[in-house]
Amino acid sequence: MGIYDTIKSVNDFLHPLIWGWPVLAAILLAGANFSFRSGFFQFTHCRLWMHITFGNLFKNKKQNDDGISPFQAVTTALAGSIGTGNIVGVATALTLGGPGAIFWMWVSSLLGMMTIFSENVLGMKYRRKNMDGTWQGGAMYYLERGVKSKPLAVVFSIGCVLASFGMGNMAQSNSIAGAMQETFGTSLPLTGLVLAVLLIIMTFGGIRRIAKVTEKLVPFMAISYLIAAGIVLFFHRHMLIDVLAQIVQEAFGMRQAAGGIGGAVMMNAMKTGVSRGIFTNEAGLGSSVMAHSGSTLKEPVEQGMWGIFQVFLDTIIMCTITALVILCSGALSTGKDGAALSAAAFSTVFGEFGGILIAISIALFAFATLLGWSYYGECGVRYLIGNRAVPLFRILFALSAIAGCVLDLHLVWEICDIFNGFMAFPNLIALFLLGGEVLDEVDRYLAKRKHAKKRSRQKTIPPVKRPLENNFY
Repeated sequence: MGIYDTIKSVNDFLHPLIWGWPVLAAILLAGANFSFRSGFFQFTHCRLWMHITFGNLFKNKKQNDDGISPFQAVTTALAGSIGTGNIVGVATALTLGGPGAIFWMWVSSLLGMMTIFSENVLGMKYRRKNMDGTWQGGAMYYLERGVKSKPLAVVFSIGCVLASFGMGNMAQSNSIAGAMQETFGTSLPLTGLVLAVLLIIMTFGGIRRIAKVTEKLVPFMAISYLIAAGIVLFFHRHMLIDVLAQIVQEAFGMRQAAGGIGGAVMMNAMKTGVSRGIFTNEAGLGSSVMAHSGSTLKEPVEQGMWGIFQVFLDTIIMCTITALVILCSGALSTGKDGAALSAAAFSTVFGEFGGILIAISIALFAFATLLGWSYYGECGVRYLIGNRAVPLFRILFALSAIAGCVLDLHLVWEICDIFNGFMAFPNLIALFLLGGEVLDEVDRYLAKRKHAKKRSRQKTIPPVKRPLENNFY
């Protein structure tokens, strides 16, 4: 048995254990736990977190010596999570789990809002200053300083570094190279070389340079993609109500129940939707907290709200739009999968340009993921070895992009989920053990806001003028 077969055999054994129902259920339970204990904060305080995030999108861009702005922090986090999964991953979820998978993707994401919220609160609470004056945080720090477990912090960091080379780099660069070659005939080595040069330029500028790029790239690519998708939905708007009904019906196997297979269809849709939701927004992995912890905000709860906004935009908006485009256009019946399925959906309106649009979107989304994960891997290396190893990591990360473009990545795709598991396991342990601290921070923040509002009202209400009493004596 060769080394490839050996690794594949080990992966085939570990993958069902690491990413089977027990782990998926644990991630959902973490979100449900924080949702219930916080009084479903993501719903009851929706107006508050929308005001703190969306309401301040264009007010928080100023940088200072402490790090990056809250907006730049969330765009860096979105750069890591908004990737090919929003296009290819959603298409695959539909082919594997049917339209019902989208419903369970919504459920996992609504719960995941509180998971990522809690990660960010802990990340902000336990972060520390780096040598260059910027903030450094992540699950490894609240594992070491909060849970008091250095071994778990090391396991998380190793998984983070390995995942940054695998799913965060080679898998993304391979997607870019494939899209460029198929659509424009660009050679694979040339794409790899261009990516390597860009990564060297970006990563050697540190988090500040990455943040400056992501704050422009992420909004541009997200808005452009949503406009194109919106045009497709407009032309197929007559199908929208039927498609939404189909998503709900197939989520519970209603249509198949008459044939006696409703339960099996429901379980398949549930597992597919939950897993795709987790992989696209990374709630529970503890990865995006490394970007959020670099924010200049001093209030942990407010940065946690930016995490809620991240999941909302990444999954509830972006992934849902992709799913509706595929279902409303009827492309799911073509038998295609992945990028080809998404291209077929957009082609119903844009013709041959639909394939070009998807290729460009995949390239931009994947490159954004490269930037986000370059920083995550750097954080893992800095924790394990120290700052002296960071330049070497940046060079190896750029070279890995070249390898990802020209090599067959079947094995990389096989083991990427295992690396994510190395991150998820320690992170979930920390979330359950430190959950009380998160809730204390929420109570403190809400009480502070309530007190501030009360004082503000007292200042604005003019004093009551009492009439002079008549004195007849």
